[in-house]
Amino acid sequence: MKIPFDNSYAALPEQFYTRQDPKPVAAPKLIKVNTALAELIGIDPTELETVEATDVFAGNTIPKGASPLAMVYAGHQFGGWSPRLGDGRAILLGETIGTDGIRRDIHLKGSGRTPYSRGGDGRAWLGPVLREYIVSEAMAALGIPTTRALAAVETGEHVLREEGPLPGAVFTRVAQSHVRVGTFQYHYARKDTEATKTLADYIIARHYPEAAKADQPYRALIEAVMDKQARLIARWMQVGFIHGVMNTDNMSIAGETIDFGPCAFMDTYHPGTVFSSIDHAGRYAWGKQPSIAHWNLSQFAQSLLPILHEDPDIAVGIGQETIDGFQEIFSDYYFEGFGEKFGLLPLTEGDPDFIGDSLKLLSDNEVDFTLFFRHLTSLAGFELGNGDDGGEECVQTLRDLFKEPEALDSWLESWKARLSQDDTTLTERYNKMKSVNPVFIPRNHQVEAMIQAAITGDYAPFERLLAVLSNPYSEQPKNTDLELPPKPEEIVHATFCGT
Repeated sequence: MKIPFDNSYAALPEQFYTRQDPKPVAAPKLIKVNTALAELIGIDPTELETVEATDVFAGNTIPKGASPLAMVYAGHQFGGWSPRLGDGRAILLGETIGTDGIRRDIHLKGSGRTPYSRGGDGRAWLGPVLREYIVSEAMAALGIPTTRALAAVETGEHVLREEGPLPGAVFTRVAQSHVRVGTFQYHYARKDTEATKTLADYIIARHYPEAAKADQPYRALIEAVMDKQARLIARWMQVGFIHGVMNTDNMSIAGETIDFGPCAFMDTYHPGTVFSSIDHAGRYAWGKQPSIAHWNLSQFAQSLLPILHEDPDIAVGIGQETIDGFQEIFSDYYFEGFGEKFGLLPLTEGDPDFIGDSLKLLSDNEVDFTLFFRHLTSLAGFELGNGDDGGEECVQTLRDLFKEPEALDSWLESWKARLSQDDTTLTERYNKMKSVNPVFIPRNHQVEAMIQAAITGDYAPFERLLAVLSNPYSEQPKNTDLELPPKPEEIVHATFCGT
């Protein structure tokens, strides 16, 4: 299989990585390959389902032009400092420049031990691989910046986890880069200013070339990463997504969602919702994600202090002043996005309070987050207050979501009054709401059921879920069961990393 590699990270000094080939597996078998993504990054789709391609995706064959390596980084994990992490079960094969002109990494996950495995086996089991494939592709379809799924392969081997022996798999993901906040932290902690500058210059050239033209390029780099992260976290929250492990080594400098692990989409809305089995204190709850992003970005700014200014005190001032702008930037993205979800176009001065009060109402009434906005969108498709049967049906559907339906009745009056204050046409409002309020999300119970089926060799639920989630904003009459929240016995209370 020919891959048009054009590697740049491998040209950096070797303190940024260790040369490392993936470890072969016993009996690779292709589960799924993403043909459209493969074409985008320059791979001939006719080669994708060959034995040779499967061997590449499994790590059994090193394709021509690849430069395999394991990246080194550090990070704060649940607030605790880990000075040396790195790719413990992943290999960067190399990079391609896509047909859209964008440079992307091709990365194998579950490809065996590396110097950074910290005692682990370097492998992945089938469940987390399928979860990441489904959720990353769903995020892409939702329009949220994310790493992508290129392929998934069974290994023909078992890996040992707490549950016992489980089927092994290798996941091939594609990202605009795999450099993280923790990559910068690693070199800062080692007091390697030259490496920090080399990495910063590399990231500016690769991702933020406009920063090179600024009077203070490294401050401009912080500002650019901060803006991307603020927008990303706001978009997560607007679809009810909870990352689960927002450690600094899981925050991409490119502004993409990375390392899905115990991620989840909440069903019933509550800002304190947590699913990650290892997040015992709720550090990464849905409503805490902005403050964690702010904290992580402060660690990024700290890592750049030696190159922000030669005077340490001035450098600290520059970094602090820059990071202090996060909350305002995030709030703008957050309220603009939620304003669109509620149909508040354009946003007015009192709308942030209205949005906050509305979300509290959803929490108090234990309302399903996705279904509320999905049916509110349907209601916006009717002339409000005209007594139309369809509109009445939408109202009743919304009332059925509430513990206290009368609370919705009062809220709808306020909502209609607010909508009457702008000049947005019904069609404009409805179209905007349809474009931001998904009908389908990867609900936890559906993902879990898909994984359990795949363990038995049944990939039909995986294929169906993947197909439905590729078009999340459209009604699909044959798949309405996938809109539904879990029954009490189907509720998933915790999600797991799989390491």
